[in-house]
Amino acid sequence: MSRILAAITLVLSIALTVLVTLCCSVPIILAGIIKLVLPFPPVWRSVSAFCNFMMYCWCEGLAILLHLNPHLKWDVEGLEGLNKKNWYLLICNHHSWADIVVLCVLFRKHIPMNKYFLKQQLAWIPFIGLACWALDMPFMRRYSRSYLLRHPERRGKDVETTRRSCEKFRHHPTTIVNFVEGSRFTEEKRRQQHSPYKRLLPPKAAGIAMALNVLGKQFDKLLNVTLSYPENNEKPFYDMLSGKLTRIVVRINLLPIDETLHGDYVNDKNFKRGFQRWLNNLWSEKDAMLERMAESNKNAGE
Repeated sequence: MSRILAAITLVLSIALTVLVTLCCSVPIILAGIIKLVLPFPPVWRSVSAFCNFMMYCWCEGLAILLHLNPHLKWDVEGLEGLNKKNWYLLICNHHSWADIVVLCVLFRKHIPMNKYFLKQQLAWIPFIGLACWALDMPFMRRYSRSYLLRHPERRGKDVETTRRSCEKFRHHPTTIVNFVEGSRFTEEKRRQQHSPYKRLLPPKAAGIAMALNVLGKQFDKLLNVTLSYPENNEKPFYDMLSGKLTRIVVRINLLPIDETLHGDYVNDKNFKRGFQRWLNNLWSEKDAMLERMAESNKNAGE
């Protein structure tokens, strides 16, 4: 693709993405205002259903935009057996902003609408925070170890925030998504965090452990998703917008959620160590899978 064509595609993609987002987000924000001024359960349930529908429309709009790229190929395994009437906890590696688009588009017709764990600070951003709240996105508040040493009275408050965010999902099928690395992968972050993995940052276990503890046995399965952009690894989101994204590889593993994954992550040290060990093993397997994908693509290009 020529630079001029890529630049034109980029401008058009951004304009169309903004248009689709505005068409879907404005009704969600207005519904959020209704939810804010009328704090009654029947109203909240109706607002949630409407907002989920608008988010589905947003996903459909993004799917159409991706379909306009004739060079894009999807390589997906593991969609079989998914059901929109079930509860899922979805964990995934985080490489790019493109990940959110891929997950929304790929799963929109297979599982309940995705709910993403968000940082508590996002709740206070004008319009964005209100839209996320209207969509029932679970907010998380994490305190650093140094902060808790200075303010021991805040210990356990992050757990309570996550607990309150997840309680609302008891009443209707939900998919909770957690990028357990905490931020997008870069080589610089990998070095700074002394990651033992080649293509991943160390996983943070607290969020998914608390979600499992709050919702208990309501989660039917854990969706372990691995994303890769083998031909556009450096800047997949930019390439997606400019029409240069050529291949998306997704591997989905349905894992059982047994009794060993239910426990008090905060107060039970033995459970905490066991849960971290389980997640680290899962991450080692994911890292090996990403390495195989990269090697396969490298060999194919030779």
